[in-house]
Amino acid sequence: MDFAAARRKMVASQIRISEVTDPVVVDAMGAVARELFVPEANRAFAYLDEDLAIGKGRTMMEAVVLARLLQLADLQPTDRALIVGAGTGYSAAVMARLVNSVVALESDASLADAAKQALAQAAPQVSVVTGDLKSGWPPSSPYDVILVDGAMSALPNWLKPQLADGGRLVCIVRDGPVGRATLVTRSGDSYGSRQEFDAMTAILPGFEKQPKFVF
Repeated sequence: MDFAAARRKMVASQIRISEVTDPVVVDAMGAVARELFVPEANRAFAYLDEDLAIGKGRTMMEAVVLARLLQLADLQPTDRALIVGAGTGYSAAVMARLVNSVVALESDASLADAAKQALAQAAPQVSVVTGDLKSGWPPSSPYDVILVDGAMSALPNWLKPQLADGGRLVCIVRDGPVGRATLVTRSGDSYGSRQEFDAMTAILPGFEKQPKFVF
């Protein structure tokens, strides 16, 4: 399969027509070999416009959703970034082309190992760490940007203190059939948020809406 041609088609037919206008983001999406981050048996599907299974009940975010989140984050070359739920590392590889440094946090050891292998080729400067996603990664905080690589049923408020002053957090909040891309900003000790676009991104395991108990 001609993956380079498939990548060019993805950029032309998925990214550019979906309100992704930042040329730096577009170029980054076209530069990273998405197939490196997909299990070998599924690499022929690497450039489909949908979430992709990467094992352990986890998925890789649809490329256009990732691109729109990166654009929403207003990334700067000097930014220090954290990715929560990095999976096999694709989003980290793309973001590494846009910011100064990236910490990729993954809770599953086997996915983290896969991320290290793929990133060794695509973005060796990314630091892959293993830990509880609900704790973030305080040792390298504060971050100018935090991206949650997967949907959550509620806004991840526990990550807000790890933002630097002026920092941005982007995520998909999904409390129902459709999620909403959400931007959180920090100014001193105050936080603001706004919703931007719809997304069907799969929820990260363990971050589903908890059932209410009726007595």
